[in-house]
Amino acid sequence: MISPPSLTSVGLLLGLSLFLGLAFEDFFARGDTKRPGGIRTFPMLALAGGVLYLFDPTHFIPFTGGLIVLGAWLAIFYRQHVSEKDEEGEPNVGLVVPVLNVHAYVLGAIALALPPWVAVTFTVTAVLLLTGREKLHAVARRVELKEIVTAGEFLILTGIILPLLPNTPVTTLTTITPRQAWLALVVVCTLSYASYLAQRYWTPAARGLWMAALGGVYSSTATTVVLARQAKSGSVMRQHAQAGITLATAIMYLRILVVVAIFNLTLARTLALPLCGLSLAGLVVCAVQYRFFASPPEQPKSRASALPRSGGNPLELGPAALFAALFIVISLVSNWAKAHFGTGGIYTLAAIVGVTDIDPFVLNLAQGGTSGMTDGALAASILIAASSNNVLKAVYAVFFAGGRATAASAAVLVLLAAAGVAVAAMMGGW
Repeated sequence: MISPPSLTSVGLLLGLSLFLGLAFEDFFARGDTKRPGGIRTFPMLALAGGVLYLFDPTHFIPFTGGLIVLGAWLAIFYRQHVSEKDEEGEPNVGLVVPVLNVHAYVLGAIALALPPWVAVTFTVTAVLLLTGREKLHAVARRVELKEIVTAGEFLILTGIILPLLPNTPVTTLTTITPRQAWLALVVVCTLSYASYLAQRYWTPAARGLWMAALGGVYSSTATTVVLARQAKSGSVMRQHAQAGITLATAIMYLRILVVVAIFNLTLARTLALPLCGLSLAGLVVCAVQYRFFASPPEQPKSRASALPRSGGNPLELGPAALFAALFIVISLVSNWAKAHFGTGGIYTLAAIVGVTDIDPFVLNLAQGGTSGMTDGALAASILIAASSNNVLKAVYAVFFAGGRATAASAAVLVLLAAAGVAVAAMMGGW
């Protein structure tokens, strides 16, 4: 006995197949070549696929038979038309038309057998891929082979290495497991890689304050150095450099909060108010610097918005391996400092790591790599590390800009560092 489908499923089948057919006809309306498929064909194929599925929803014998017949007909069509020239004068070897016809046929069974979101996702994705041909081809032409290799490295980091690592401690010197260390690396690299891609392939992101904001996600220290150098050379207005340096640090606070929240929501709640407050203070100062502190007239304003991209690709395996090693070393040193000097040792270590990369230290604390500390003490340690890093960036801002060009932003960074230490003192109960 065939179970009748619901009216909702049938309506979804017809609506999505009509949507697919409409997109198909609209996309191919520019050419004179007739292609199988469209606003009538796709609904009929979807209905045929749905009915044949209902005849045998267990073994799919009628449905498979219909798919074979459709595939044979499409193979004949493709063989006849493969020698034709497309609109650009190239051989018509694309498989989009046959694939969309098969898509319409399979859509009938999907709409009747699976949850509605599957059919909707299945169809909308196909339409976006169809109508986005020019944009996707343009992106493919812009992407360098090195970027594709790096994306493959990211898949190796996440899809091969991460699942194979043990999730138990391998030494009594730290409670951090190899999988936790690698997961920390993946999270930080993902955030940095998203910022890197935006700066590289989204034109507005490489200009003005967008670059500084994304630089705060990638590396606020590298962004500070880049902007300070440009302010000294005169290729960027002093106004933009100062506002950009402050903005990168303001974004850094939010980045720290996101990274901590991924691994430790309780600690993130403790840090939310101070980190958001420091970030808001930085954003306000950035707005004041950008709005009211105009550049001297001799500065070349025509080039004011063109800022360089900072840093290299954050997913290369060499830096990734270095980050993982640094994470483990900091975990071991943190436990040693806690065992021999107590919480004060962690505070001292936080001030020291601020002159390097604070991510391994922050992630170690967020994942419980240092036991026996309250959330307040952990939060204070993170604030101290961020403040120490701010002092380092203030030195960089003055040094690479030659003094006065970014002195205001250097002073702001020092003030934010002092405020961070003050909040840390209150949270740590000094």
